[in-house]
Amino acid sequence: MKKTALVASLMLAGFSHGALATQAFDEHTYANLKDVVSTHLHLDLDVDFADKQLEGFVEHTLDWRNASARTLVLDTRDLEIDKVMYQGKNGQWHKADFTLAQRNGVKGAKLTIRFKEQAKKARIYYNSLPQASGLQWLTPVQTASKTHPFMYSQSQAIHARSWIPVQDTPAMRTTYTARIQTPKDVRAVMSADNSEAFVKDGDYWFDMPQAIPPYLIAIGAGNLEYKEMSHQTAIFAEPQILDASVAEFNDTQAMIDKTNVMYGEYAWGRYDLLMLPPSFPFGGMENPRLSFITPTVVAGDKSLVNLIAHELAHSWSGNLVTNATWEDLWLNEGFTSYVENRIMEEVFGRDRAVMEQALDAAGLRAQLKNIPAPDTRLNLKLNGRDPDDAFSKVPYIKGQLFLIYLEEKYGRARFDEFVKGYFAKYSFKSLTTAEFVEYLNTHLLEKHPGIVSLEKAKEWIYEPGLPADAPNPTSDAFNKVDAATAAWLKGDKDLADLPTSAWTVHEWLHFLNNLPRDLSLDKMAKLDEAFNLTNSTNAERAFAWYMLAVGNGYEAIYPALDKHLTSIGRRKLIVPLYKSLVQHGKRDWAQKVYNNARPGYHPLAQGTVDAIFK
Repeated sequence: MKKTALVASLMLAGFSHGALATQAFDEHTYANLKDVVSTHLHLDLDVDFADKQLEGFVEHTLDWRNASARTLVLDTRDLEIDKVMYQGKNGQWHKADFTLAQRNGVKGAKLTIRFKEQAKKARIYYNSLPQASGLQWLTPVQTASKTHPFMYSQSQAIHARSWIPVQDTPAMRTTYTARIQTPKDVRAVMSADNSEAFVKDGDYWFDMPQAIPPYLIAIGAGNLEYKEMSHQTAIFAEPQILDASVAEFNDTQAMIDKTNVMYGEYAWGRYDLLMLPPSFPFGGMENPRLSFITPTVVAGDKSLVNLIAHELAHSWSGNLVTNATWEDLWLNEGFTSYVENRIMEEVFGRDRAVMEQALDAAGLRAQLKNIPAPDTRLNLKLNGRDPDDAFSKVPYIKGQLFLIYLEEKYGRARFDEFVKGYFAKYSFKSLTTAEFVEYLNTHLLEKHPGIVSLEKAKEWIYEPGLPADAPNPTSDAFNKVDAATAAWLKGDKDLADLPTSAWTVHEWLHFLNNLPRDLSLDKMAKLDEAFNLTNSTNAERAFAWYMLAVGNGYEAIYPALDKHLTSIGRRKLIVPLYKSLVQHGKRDWAQKVYNNARPGYHPLAQGTVDAIFK
């Protein structure tokens, strides 16, 4: 097999393959981790755009933890298994017996492989199916270039099993290599060293020498070009959006440099970005070395680059130090939201960082009113539900506010020391909330006694809602926006008198999000005429306006709203609109739009919106 050269600087001290979280029990995996762990995967897959499938094999290198065990249990979902081979102690390959159980609605189908001896390696020959929840297949017409098909993965939370038979839990970590074959004019990339993907020839080799949880294994393939932004960063994108993306995100290197100083050296070598088609259901996905990014944040003015800061922050919180189960998601997302905001402060200033804190906190407080109380705890109990249900503003923003609370109580210098030590202690490991509480108590609460009690920390983590003394970030800029808004609503000012020409997107969002939901149609029309809000090219501002307009019955937006809902698939920017349309008597119109838009949505977005119309 062709070997990709490893970069020596990436091989960190203390890095280990197959590390397991000591206290983790993950209800969302069938894997028998106490018996055996996959320490390395090798993928050999053909990308078949015609049949919308990946076909080939995955080879597991096995570390047996139980001397008497002879069985390997893997997670799958909607995979066809052809055969299983294993390599015995003598190096010879043999056929293995296997059983693929019936599909469970959440966990998929349990694949049980039985060996006559403890295998060194197991090779599963399989293909994915077109409905794989972790893959999105796009025809040329659904892409920006309109010339080539496109395919990309989204493995978080438990969707890796829909395209790889794998121990699909964040409690374990594995290295991987891959050979990916595509049509000759299609470039493949992965969450790995992509240096051998620079030549577009249809035969690509990848190497990820550091152990990562399976949800971070990622692949993309399409009409991709490449352009560097710095010695450490670059963009992969369709030609039509490449230059705009480079211009939008060329502060990425500065973000890395600032974070290195705060939290320790970036551990992954390169940090590149893959710009995906608009159907990508998320803002971004923190796949190591190659974050996957929605084009909806290419606004032309860097107003939405906090998304890049968020995905970069995951290189420390999430990728380097990982939640052991999806009930511990806040350990990934709360820390990442906190680090993201610190990066934004370092690169763009305190004022912008505080505005983003205030917007996020307001969004959380609004969402808390509509979430069942048990689901507002940081350490969530899923009780068998799909882990996709764990993704709300709670793990992100409540987690961030908890860390802001600790920073305010202990001071930034002390808290930075704690966070940096935490990242160092758990580098390339997965941990549970209980393990974090133990570390927090030892290294912060007891180290500096009399400031925050363990009971207060547990209130934040284990109790619903926000504590009474939770931080409530406010911005002087927003106070000025509120004063101007109040003057306009009372008739003391005209729209022309509002200082909107100097407003950032954050001030616009605050303005729109806080306008009355019973605003007169006359005022709505005047707003639209003055600021051309219906045709805004900033996706976040357009979304805020559409939400206001749907709530107020302002129907002039509907042609543009139709285009918005059919041209993008980012769940944050479509799901609340569908819900609001149904709530405000526009169910039939929304259903018609969705029927047209649905084929272009990712399976994750389809599942979410389908539930709205049931």
